[in-house]
Amino acid sequence: MPDGPYTVEMTPVPNRRGWERGVVAQGPVGIKWAGRLRICRYEVRRWHEGVIPDLCYAVSPALRLTDDATAVERVFGLLPTVPTLTWGRDERRAGEMWSCNSIISWALTRAGLDPEAIPLPDGGRAPGWDAGITLARRGDAGT
Repeated sequence: MPDGPYTVEMTPVPNRRGWERGVVAQGPVGIKWAGRLRICRYEVRRWHEGVIPDLCYAVSPALRLTDDATAVERVFGLLPTVPTLTWGRDERRAGEMWSCNSIISWALTRAGLDPEAIPLPDGGRAPGWDAGITLARRGDAGT
């Protein structure tokens, strides 16, 4: 982004100070009603100069998907409107569970990037990837 690097991730909610981490959305984990408790919620971060503490365990290095600044801005603008479905469930009958992969594939697809052209890690899996694409193509947004 013009003002520097950003980190986008989905992670457990550690505290109520989401503004410190660029939180733009939250959703429940496992069971929808349990999401009333912070410990059973996830957050979606769009974090200026943020860090992913376990990045060293990634199965492959970061991948540049586009140099188109407009496309990047569309992705970042869409993140606050991502469906905040229950993690680990298939509430919208997309064919697989909702996960961090779903959030990313949803935002990329809605922003106009071709998800079929994005290589998944060699030998790796991306559970939920297709769920995000399915919901994005349906036009699903929000909770």
